[in-house]
Amino acid sequence: MAAALPMEPWPASSAPRWSWSSICYALSSEVGQGWEAERVIVVGLSHRTAPIDAREQLAISADKLPSVLQRIVALDQVAEAVALSTCNRVEIYAAASSHACESDAARALTRLVSDVGGREVVRHLAGATGRDALVHLFQVAASLDSLVIGEPQILGQLKEAVAIAQATKTIGAELSVAMRNALHVGKMVRTETAIGSGQVSVPSVAVDLARHIFADLRGHTTLLVGAGEMAETAAKLLARAGAELLVVNRSSERSGQLAKLVGGRARPWEQLNEALIEADIVIASTASRNHVIGYRQLKKIRRKRRNRRLFLIDIALPRDVEPRVHDLDSVYLYDIDDLSHIVAKSLGDRAAEARRAEAIVLDEVVRYEQRRSQERMKPVIVALRERTRRVLETELHRSCKGKLKHLSEADRAALEKMLEAAANKLLHGPTMRLRGLACDHRGVTAKRVLSELFDLEQLIAEATTVAADDEPEIEVSEGASGVVAGEPSDDDQVAAGANG
Repeated sequence: MAAALPMEPWPASSAPRWSWSSICYALSSEVGQGWEAERVIVVGLSHRTAPIDAREQLAISADKLPSVLQRIVALDQVAEAVALSTCNRVEIYAAASSHACESDAARALTRLVSDVGGREVVRHLAGATGRDALVHLFQVAASLDSLVIGEPQILGQLKEAVAIAQATKTIGAELSVAMRNALHVGKMVRTETAIGSGQVSVPSVAVDLARHIFADLRGHTTLLVGAGEMAETAAKLLARAGAELLVVNRSSERSGQLAKLVGGRARPWEQLNEALIEADIVIASTASRNHVIGYRQLKKIRRKRRNRRLFLIDIALPRDVEPRVHDLDSVYLYDIDDLSHIVAKSLGDRAAEARRAEAIVLDEVVRYEQRRSQERMKPVIVALRERTRRVLETELHRSCKGKLKHLSEADRAALEKMLEAAANKLLHGPTMRLRGLACDHRGVTAKRVLSELFDLEQLIAEATTVAADDEPEIEVSEGASGVVAGEPSDDDQVAAGANG
């Protein structure tokens, strides 16, 4: 089972699903205890464990991720690392070093996260190791742990996190296999269930809130601050609802493109105040590290607005809108955490699909651990056969120089074939038995005993290195939507993600 961590275990989702304890019990019942544990660790926080203030404090921008990853793998207890940073989560997935236990690696990660985000975030951290970490990773990839259950963006965000780790050279064989399988599970869930049916994303929820505020959006002006992927999704939905759209973005080219796409009007960044005077609803989704709409700014333009109500929906992290604007008369601010109430109401229709998705995750975790145990047994089998081959080859070479030096080349070749056939027959039974023990706790003992009896440690290490080198890299050139991933602009919330 997972080692104890110096923090809370990951909480169960509010979606209909098994609890952590029942998941672990089901896994234990199905595959048994004692086989070689996974060395995967996850430490972080999400919308389920931390308020938006804490998530904002720990948020890591895309340009800062490489340096953070390098700091993580510099830890003596950590061998590999991938960092997933979105609006709703910052999670570090790691593989423990061969000489460190998972709990020690988790503690080291916790200290580093404290350095990055400050000690205030520590009490909101959650974590898991081994099997529990795999369950959590697969659930994240399947969008079962997202703010909006079933949203598609998380797969692209996870791929991007892997791409950054690959470019930084902080991901190795252990996490590559885990991430590849997690992405596979995410795609399987979307293919085999209807969990993603309809409009399921933070922008769609923001638009639902706008519709709730104004029963009919026709005749009302919505200002989009930012023109990235999230803004585009919201703009298309708002255009269908008949809203009049204004787009303000630091890149006038991008704001012009988006305005043209949805039949709206683009304004230069310098005219943000004028656009705020005109707007009834504002949806902010930039990737700015600082507030782009402030308290004093809105206070100055209130008179020009003639005390008309202004509704601001901030789906960015770090937040685009200064929180205290909510104190102003006739100004109403909603952030990502406020959207969770709307999400809870919309979950009912997808509850059955969420349960089906959970079943897929559970089944795939079992399959993953079985495959990994079998793969870990291969180097032992290869090493045992290689030791046998080297001993026989050495003895044959010595004999052919001594008592058997009279043998012809044909006779020597025949003798080599005979020894090879004898070795294969001799090792066939042990090989099959080892494969059968791969998913059994006795397999770990068998590996250790064979290594000691036949001095296989170096050969096992060599075979493991060859196997790791043969692992293909994860394909990350395309995002979940099939669009080639590129560098986000300053106002593109793709960098931080607005769902997962």
